[in-house]
Amino acid sequence: MHLDVIDLHAFYSSPLGDASKRAISQKIRQIWPDLTGQSLLGIGYATPYLPLFQGEASRTLAMMPASQGVMRWPNSGPSLTGLMDETQLPLPDASIDRILLMHSIESSEQIRPSLRELWRVLAPGGKLLIIAPNRIGLWARREATPFGHGRPFSRSQLTQLLRDCLFSPEQWSASLYMPPLGRTMLLRNPDVWERVGKLLWPRFAGVWMVEASKQIYAPIPEQSRARIRQLVTRQLQPAAN
Repeated sequence: MHLDVIDLHAFYSSPLGDASKRAISQKIRQIWPDLTGQSLLGIGYATPYLPLFQGEASRTLAMMPASQGVMRWPNSGPSLTGLMDETQLPLPDASIDRILLMHSIESSEQIRPSLRELWRVLAPGGKLLIIAPNRIGLWARREATPFGHGRPFSRSQLTQLLRDCLFSPEQWSASLYMPPLGRTMLLRNPDVWERVGKLLWPRFAGVWMVEASKQIYAPIPEQSRARIRQLVTRQLQPAAN
């Protein structure tokens, strides 16, 4: 079950949430240094991280599951967020270049169907970036943060899940090496915690980050086959006089 959007917003408005956002944002930028001309879709609660690419990506959208609720983003200008059914996105096939999943798969009740739907809307050569709680990390054990809710994953579990859903894992990273505590002195320098933690306790990061590509030679989902049949039928019908 997804956390309520109000709780997620409250976490990212806290000092601990802000520190975690800074740490994760730095790693996202290392994986995606330049999205100029690319379309970007955030799934789950990705809006704290989408401003990284504003003014760079050609199009930026955010979709949130109905069980979570939706919050307007950005604060000014037209809203770029909307509610969604995880297994039926209101987007054409192969229409998105980059997809960022945040606070998503660990709470999804239909993980594989939702990932197959993301496969459908991802363009050939597109990339999917999943950020999910690490099963053995401290953050997955603390319910005071969103990373302590839902199902955490090991690296091997994420690998198998992606392969089952026709994605190829290509690049791995991790983040949130600092303790999930709201003490001021721990939050001043999250970048220091990231550097030290990567050296001293690399397996105990709070989240895994995996970039995956779409396997092109894969069976077409039934929904797509139905759309293709409808298109072919319309093309074969005689034109009206």
